Amino acid sequence: MTSVRLPLGALLALTTAAFVTVLTEALPAGVLPAMSADLGVGESATGQLVTVYAIGTAVTAIPLVAATASWRRRRLLLVAVAGFAVANTVTAVSAVYAVTLGARFVAGVAAGVVWALLAGYARRVAPVELAGKAIAVVMAGIPLALSLGIPAGTFLGQAVGWRAAFWVMTGIAVVLVGWIVVAVPDFPGEASGRRQVVAALRMPGVVAVLVVTAAFVLGHNILYTYIATFLGAVGMGGSVDVVLLVFGVASIVSIWLVGASIDRRLRALTVAATLLVAVAAAGLLFESPVAVFVAVGLWGLGWGGVPTLLQTAVAHAGGPAADTAQAMLVTLWNVAMAGGGVVGGVLLDAAGPTSFPWSVLVLLVPVLVVVRRFPRALS
Repeated sequence: MTSVRLPLGALLALTTAAFVTVLTEALPAGVLPAMSADLGVGESATGQLVTVYAIGTAVTAIPLVAATASWRRRRLLLVAVAGFAVANTVTAVSAVYAVTLGARFVAGVAAGVVWALLAGYARRVAPVELAGKAIAVVMAGIPLALSLGIPAGTFLGQAVGWRAAFWVMTGIAVVLVGWIVVAVPDFPGEASGRRQVVAALRMPGVVAVLVVTAAFVLGHNILYTYIATFLGAVGMGGSVDVVLLVFGVASIVSIWLVGASIDRRLRALTVAATLLVAVAAAGLLFESPVAVFVAVGLWGLGWGGVPTLLQTAVAHAGGPAADTAQAMLVTLWNVAMAGGGVVGGVLLDAAGPTSFPWSVLVLLVPVLVVVRRFPRALS
């Protein structure tokens, strides 16, 4: 009997697309002082280069995916990756803040399209029984970008200048275009984009996945956005880099564990992820260094596989409207990310940084209730 294998050439191209998307979004944070000086604006204004990227994703993902629903999938993916090449090139050469801001918005638009495509694409190129594992391979690009790509980009920016880091991103995107042409198969689009949003919402399980996404991502980002502030409040302000390293390593382990059994235990794994993050949040309440490191390790183990789990769940539930359902998830994810910063800021002013773990625990209650009621088809 011939063993069933994953098409790694195609999947790794998609993994690289995820890697490029995350790295393009977060790279300005690693080279922020130098960018600020070159562009002649304050660091707070340069920080908005990350914000406008997220806005570009959030406001355009659904309408763009609906408008391009009938496009061949590879053609759409190539256009989005080419968008990264153009946006990063403009960023690398621009000396005008407004132009750079516009380029970052374009990169965010490209990101919305890519995120809407990746999970559905991974499912279609892989054997049916390995669809979840294929998505896990693709989603590995996220922790790889966060734990390896951003530190490498920051080092490159400090060594030879931040513009060189963006030129490298352009080069990766150009190589990726060729890789996609050679290794990624093409698929037809959906029949019509005009009513896909309504059709997706009517598919059993889609709303449940979106509810879980909103609450889980909001809770995670309240804590993650202000982790340095929280650590400072508990006397660990000098350990931020080590804490984030522990989180990153645990997240990579989480993706591997999720990928090994997601095709058989999607709902159980999502419940387990929720409980792990809840236990981690409770552990942070003890405020001792040992408790914090253990809690952050559990947090990474719980959270690392969540993007894979939720994208797999919404892809399964979305059925023929899977790409539109993915676009809705991407939009909601970015809104919840932005909401984490806003809600966390309000909590910080009103109750102090030790309120962050409590907010996570509160938000995970509806997550646990809804996940346990996922349709059997998502199990």
